[in-house]
Amino acid sequence: MPPRRFIWGRGPKEAFRDLEKALRNWRQKRARFPRFKRKKHMDDNTARLTGSIRVLYRYVQLPRIGRIRTKERTDKLLELLEAGRARILSATISREADRWYVSLTCEVERPDPPQREGEPMGIDLGLSSFLVLSDGTRIEAPKPLAKSLRLLRRRSRQLFRKQRGSKNWQKASLRLARLHRRVRNLRRDFLHQVTTWLAKTKPVMVVEDLNVRGLARGPLSRPVADVGWGTFRRMLEYKAGWYGARVIVAPTHFPSTKRCSGCGWVAPRMPLSLRTFRCPRCGLEVDRDLNAALNLRQYGLTHLTGPTGSSPGSDACGDRLCGGTVGNSRSTSTRSLKQEAGTGRLFW
Repeated sequence: MPPRRFIWGRGPKEAFRDLEKALRNWRQKRARFPRFKRKKHMDDNTARLTGSIRVLYRYVQLPRIGRIRTKERTDKLLELLEAGRARILSATISREADRWYVSLTCEVERPDPPQREGEPMGIDLGLSSFLVLSDGTRIEAPKPLAKSLRLLRRRSRQLFRKQRGSKNWQKASLRLARLHRRVRNLRRDFLHQVTTWLAKTKPVMVVEDLNVRGLARGPLSRPVADVGWGTFRRMLEYKAGWYGARVIVAPTHFPSTKRCSGCGWVAPRMPLSLRTFRCPRCGLEVDRDLNAALNLRQYGLTHLTGPTGSSPGSDACGDRLCGGTVGNSRSTSTRSLKQEAGTGRLFW
């Protein structure tokens, strides 16, 4: 039996906490019943540590591991800790390809920002252009998966031809994992930059409640996964709470694409091949994405100026197509500093 000092007692506790969380999600019907997963050859695993965790200049001291040097600077977190405005809850160690990361979950005191007022901005998400604003601004997506798909296929074939478990197989697996990491970081960096710019400059934003999970099962699953609509909305909602902005979510059945932004006529159908919206009633001809953004802006105006515009989840004018739901704009106090990264690689 090894000496007692080499036994780390918190390891099983963290495993039981993960099991408790999985069972809670299963009872609330958010996930399936937890199953045993064989890690075996899986190198990209994570471990959560609690206990005595200290942050020094360019160093992080972890229990049972000791002091390790960080590539990113720790000045901001160190100032908050010394001022008593932050408290470290846990540290998560993860590995992606050949790089190790440590993410600190901290409880930070930050006052709620004042709510900004202004005109709503409609945001229409698409595949040809990542988003189109109601003022005509168009932002293109980098689409890192589509640009790297040919190289991904080549490296996948190279890995398939190697004998599993051999040295050459490990090298080919590492090259493929590095490419996947690069694609993920490019997408995450783009989403961070766009959502931060929107939350800082737009006081009220109106987005549509897209069924991303359903779209990911259809024929456009790869382009939908490449743009990251779900991650965009999640980032936009919590950053809006940080900067005093407001997010209004239009329901899924709201016909933003099929409705004319000039007269309100609703088309019976609008296939993806039609990139220009033409209204037979008023003669309006406009880009379909811009037309959807203008309709979302009008939805936000109706929601803000309606008699029940201040109550979340209620209809603004009695019509189910005019009411709306307001995203949670409260700032959270418990957050992981890993989410703050502009490039997705800032770990304190």
